[in-house]
Amino acid sequence: VSMPTITDLANSLWAVRPPSSALVVGLTGGVASGKSTLAATLAQALQAMPGQPVVEQAATDGFLHANAILIEREILSRKGFPETYDRAAMVRALEAVRTGPAGFPAYSHSLYDVDPGLGRIIDRPDVLIIEGLGFDARLPLDALVYLDADRDDQEAWYVSRFVGFWETAEQDPKSFYARFRGMDREAVTRLAAQVWNEVNLPNLRSHIEPLREAADLVVRKRSDHSISAIVRRAA
Repeated sequence: VSMPTITDLANSLWAVRPPSSALVVGLTGGVASGKSTLAATLAQALQAMPGQPVVEQAATDGFLHANAILIEREILSRKGFPETYDRAAMVRALEAVRTGPAGFPAYSHSLYDVDPGLGRIIDRPDVLIIEGLGFDARLPLDALVYLDADRDDQEAWYVSRFVGFWETAEQDPKSFYARFRGMDREAVTRLAAQVWNEVNLPNLRSHIEPLREAADLVVRKRSDHSISAIVRRAA
């Protein structure tokens, strides 16, 4: 069954909300596929529901282990793979937010690390949308949405985002990407493609794309980021 609009997606999710606690929605897909943008658009649609429910957003990035831990464990180059997340902390937060205040740490892409100053408390919203990587079928979610796109498009989006961070780093010496400012655009573009092929593509194949089969809803995107279909998977 195809559903053509974000409002339809919001309606479908709103219909499965628990009677007496927060609706917790997971949103996953490849790196740079537009998960944060879709989460924000979906939040707006849910907030327009009757009664104007309180909708909060969080990202699984905040549950990444700090770089210092990843370096100690020699897995910094695998950031985004399942073993780089504090899964226990993520489960605790997702369970706690249904009945009371819960702490959600946050991540800075420019610092390329968890930023303690960005963490916040979320207290019993009507809906929580948590987007990112690091999901598995056992997380305490009411629904899982998978954002799907061709691999070539995802690579192009990732490379574009990487180059964008590199450009911004010219004015931000604290940025992780400042270390690449000595490279020209062509070299940075090649580096980004290398990172995609050596890190993000293997993660996509092994750990992210398999979740498409477990998802309740699949949102399919075109190369221009427009949505071509929203498909409800059979239960």
